[in-house]
Amino acid sequence: MALLRDPLLNKGTAFTEEERDALGLRGFLPAHVFSMQAQADRVMANLRGLTSDLAKYVALNELHDRNEALFFRVVSDNIDEIQPLIYTPTVGLACQRFGYIFQRPRGLFIGPNDRGHIAELLNNWPYPAKLIVVTDGERILGLGDLGANGMGIPVGKLSLYSACAGVHPELCLPVMLDVGTNNEALLNDPYYIGLRQRRLGGAAYDELVDEFMTAAREVFPGVLIQFEDFANHSAFRLLQKYRDKACVFNDDIQGTAAVALAGLLSALRATGGNLNDQRLLFLGAGEAATGIADLVVSAMMAQGASEAEALRRNWLVDSRGLVVKNRPGLSEHKLRYAHEQAPIGDFLTAIRTLKPTAIIGVAAVGGAFTPEVLQAMTEINDRPIVFALSNPTSKSECSAEEAYRHTEGRALFACGSPYDPVQLNGKTLVPRQGNNSYIFPGVGLGAIASGARLVTDEMFMAAAYTLAHLVDEADILQGSLYPALPRIREVSAHIGAAVAEVAYRRGLATGHVPNDLIGHVQSQMYDPHY
Repeated sequence: MALLRDPLLNKGTAFTEEERDALGLRGFLPAHVFSMQAQADRVMANLRGLTSDLAKYVALNELHDRNEALFFRVVSDNIDEIQPLIYTPTVGLACQRFGYIFQRPRGLFIGPNDRGHIAELLNNWPYPAKLIVVTDGERILGLGDLGANGMGIPVGKLSLYSACAGVHPELCLPVMLDVGTNNEALLNDPYYIGLRQRRLGGAAYDELVDEFMTAAREVFPGVLIQFEDFANHSAFRLLQKYRDKACVFNDDIQGTAAVALAGLLSALRATGGNLNDQRLLFLGAGEAATGIADLVVSAMMAQGASEAEALRRNWLVDSRGLVVKNRPGLSEHKLRYAHEQAPIGDFLTAIRTLKPTAIIGVAAVGGAFTPEVLQAMTEINDRPIVFALSNPTSKSECSAEEAYRHTEGRALFACGSPYDPVQLNGKTLVPRQGNNSYIFPGVGLGAIASGARLVTDEMFMAAAYTLAHLVDEADILQGSLYPALPRIREVSAHIGAAVAEVAYRRGLATGHVPNDLIGHVQSQMYDPHY
């Protein structure tokens, strides 16, 4: 019976006659032995019969809890259809409704009451974790503070690690640092699963995180830790604190940066432009915006620009308008992009003044790329670059259809949430999601395969260039700035090899460089089958 209750070992009706006899399963299962493909077909038939995406999320979650090999087979074989259900945009709704749909705990919940005992708690985990995705739930997507309900994000991210990059699910550990929530609706929600108190802050918060980081590395030596959906005031600080002494990265800062840089490089193949001639205007000035800008600056410098020249080509707009040098009270992460310029209060005026070649939306302000904004970009540029990267869909700056229609089909568009192809003037334009799932699974795979001691910005630069290189001419011609999602395991393998190469070259890896690096990476990829 234990086999049937362990999702890592359960095969359900696919246990063979021989296995049923050898493992004491006789009588627990109906007579017919199904192939894995037949099981997967049944799952998809049932899934397609459900009428809401949230119901599909719940059904897939049930499968994940019951039979992991079958779950990952279904996800891998139907990635276009399933990824939006297990991650953005549906995971946002699932986190908002987490207390209502909660069935079975997955991962570890760690809170202030566990202080002094976090190592013991981590030792309760029965598997040898090599990868932890951790959140405190304070900034879930563009939805804000969802507290412990944000556990859906680490679970979803790790599902993509296994499906998209073949990191074995046994090695993956989702962690929720449940330090409370300032969301009044959740504090008053009878179904809320988390700690019913205001958020822990200050020194007590830092001490909890520090104990977790120390314990995680002691219990799981060499573990890769991904920070996910921390609020700005924690995200930058924690990354700076740990990045030079532990194998950590922040996907919202570094992963988003790499996928955006890759999209920008692909767009320049369509325009024939040079990276150092671009001017980028960001709607948003938080983790994503400054992370992208930092990586773009590094890429411009690698192509010969001075740091001052590169910085001057990246501008931020926040809730108070254009970030400029003489504005008082700027937070530290904005200061690098606070240039000499008269104050400008709105995004449209900033476009008309600065004349950017690209606008990048990462502020989670739905509909912010208005028809006037898109038309202004078209007046300035023959092929305006328009990235509406906020998610879920309700927070997207514009839809694909709006981006193409208001730029006469000339926009080079990438999105944070999935959109269907758009028919315009007899042409089919195929937008692709600038989703971090193109980057972080491969980065994690490469770090694990090489035994990297640190994750560096150079690795994310290598990931971005590798991803851009994998976009083919047919993609570019139809307006797609990223490879087709069904190629994601191939993409992740190449990114993993590029990341591992940096680790070996910089002396950050364990062991000797393999003769066949991509073969070495591919050999470590989990293939879900019986």
